[in-house]
Amino acid sequence: MKYRKKPVVIEATQWFEHGDHPEVSPLYGFIGTGWISTLEGGHEVSPGDWIITGVKGEHYPCKPDIFAMTYEPAE
Repeated sequence: MKYRKKPVVIEATQWFEHGDHPEVSPLYGFIGTGWISTLEGGHEVSPGDWIITGVKGEHYPCKPDIFAMTYEPAE
């Protein structure tokens, strides 16, 4: 069977440097990258990644190319 995602409006912020999103922490020893805790565990964040706030208030990173293929601006 095939399934389609339900249309859900999300909040997202594109991350470039520390201070762009309160949930991203510095990843010491790796200049220019960050770390975010998610429901599945921690993930590295690179400049340009989007930080998405999920339907339950959770946060997770998304690479720019995947974000562009999956989301479009909502009014």
